[in-house]
Amino acid sequence: MTIRDILKESWLSVSGNKLRSFLTVLGIIIGVMAVVIMVAVGETVQQSITDQFSSLGTNTIVIRAGAARSGGIRTGNRHTLTLEDASEIKKLPDVAAITPAQSSGVQAIYGNKNWSTVMLGVYPDYTTIQDIEMEKGSFFDDMSVKNAATYAVIGPDTAMELGMPENPVGEIIRIQNMPFVIVGMTKARGDSTMGSQDDMILIPITTLKKRLQGSKFPSSVGMIALKLFQDADNNVVIEQITSLLRQRHKIKDGDEDDFQVTDMKQIMETMNTVTRYLKLLLIAIAGVSLLVGSIGIMNMMLVSVAERTREIGVRKAIGAKERMIIIQFLSESVMISFIGSMFGLVFGVGLSQGIGRFILEYNVPFSIWPVVLSVGVAIVVGLASGVVPAIKAAKLNPIDSLRYE
Repeated sequence: MTIRDILKESWLSVSGNKLRSFLTVLGIIIGVMAVVIMVAVGETVQQSITDQFSSLGTNTIVIRAGAARSGGIRTGNRHTLTLEDASEIKKLPDVAAITPAQSSGVQAIYGNKNWSTVMLGVYPDYTTIQDIEMEKGSFFDDMSVKNAATYAVIGPDTAMELGMPENPVGEIIRIQNMPFVIVGMTKARGDSTMGSQDDMILIPITTLKKRLQGSKFPSSVGMIALKLFQDADNNVVIEQITSLLRQRHKIKDGDEDDFQVTDMKQIMETMNTVTRYLKLLLIAIAGVSLLVGSIGIMNMMLVSVAERTREIGVRKAIGAKERMIIIQFLSESVMISFIGSMFGLVFGVGLSQGIGRFILEYNVPFSIWPVVLSVGVAIVVGLASGVVPAIKAAKLNPIDSLRYE
């Protein structure tokens, strides 16, 4: 008997009871579809996290101010990082670019429109660290920082909300009754670990501290971000920064740091590990549906063996070997599993892509794994579910089978 004959008989048997076969196939469809969607969800989460950190890159370190200590007691003073700290850190040999950063919620006014957004005081090196590209105009320079100039770089979303012209360079906005001249507008790029890059106003940090905030600590900053050269060792630089800041802040041995150093490379590695376990968990949960589907196939095949006992007896009586009986029933099981897997793959990919693009407005990454998984499931589940019924059918006594009513 050729493979074509086996497949033809398998199809005739499967299609002979349409309702039962459909319900069995439906179980596999749901199982494979659930697995494909869960894989897509896991990869989407991982891609989203990667995108969030990609703007800073793995060679970026962020230092945040922490609570100071006095006599071993936490004082709650968070003015522990300064512009001078940033200047000293910049002298380290592996530091390619550095910027202190201080954010503040502001109400920007342009003409008769106003918009609540975030203002971030930075250095020009911010463009290097965040890979900022300009759509219009240019970024402010070091002289603007030194003079605390009232220059501003605006994000495209902020410009749109304020109803500014396509090229806003030279326009004037007011913040806390202070006029700021727009010198540039950034290209649209979405969110990052330092907030939205499209709805933001960037100004020299000295302008923010001296002209707007009027703080009693004019040199204090909430954060310092720096980018290292590509061949730099993050761990070595972190040790150098920690030692330098402890010395500058006069922190005694045994006392906790009054700052927090965050390595983006380490965070990305940790998040990737977490998302890998998340994907495995999601696949395991969806795999329960596949288990139920495989049980459905086994149940159908056992019922089929019982219904076709006399047919099996006739085949064995005219010389059919046990091997051929086993192959026949396994081919029927694999065919059911294959049909369900292919439909589950199509529905799963279609739903995940459709939900991602039209509901979540996010491009769901597509990989070859769902296809490999579906083909693998079709073979493994089909064989595993059909082996017991196939062996049972092959072991039937032909005399008893011919007497079966």
